Amino acid sequence: MTPHVLFEVKSSISFDISYTNIITNFFFEGISLQSTVTSNSAPEQRLMKMWNRFGGTAIGRKFFSVNLGRTAPYSGSIKAVVLSLESGHSQIELKDRKSVRNHLNSIHAIALANLGELASGLAMISAINSDTRAIVVNLEIEYLKKARGRLIATGTATPPQEITESLDSLALADITDAEGNIVSRVKVHWRLSPKESIS
Repeated sequence: MTPHVLFEVKSSISFDISYTNIITNFFFEGISLQSTVTSNSAPEQRLMKMWNRFGGTAIGRKFFSVNLGRTAPYSGSIKAVVLSLESGHSQIELKDRKSVRNHLNSIHAIALANLGELASGLAMISAINSDTRAIVVNLEIEYLKKARGRLIATGTATPPQEITESLDSLALADITDAEGNIVSRVKVHWRLSPKESIS
């Protein structure tokens, strides 16, 4: 039985119990990703290769999202699920639950910031070339409405494709509730520079 079949069978039988062990086996022991995601690939290439391989099904998107959360533990703390990802665009779902709520019985301001930063960050990372270094230098967030229920964050970014010197580029995320109301807007300023640059 191949590791892929083992993953599908085990997760369909007892998804919640076996999921962490499956992720550990697949990602950290290199059972399944090795043929698609090479260790010498740039991070943005590994990101898109993983998405292209696993993003086509609900269980694959969950698998991708858990791996993403293990790579960036603070981003993973809200347990959001990536719904779509392509160059310069992402959509991420956050389900309303006690662990992301505040004392006002709505989703916490920092959970919203985390969600918006993740969505805009995926949009940016998926759009830059492998020879570009990217780092967040500023984050702005507007809280427009109390956030409750299922939320969708839509991230967008249009960075220049040719980066010859250090410059700033903006990534955006709108977070909407189930009724389509924008509950929060996030603007993230990224510093882009050639990888050989030290600054």
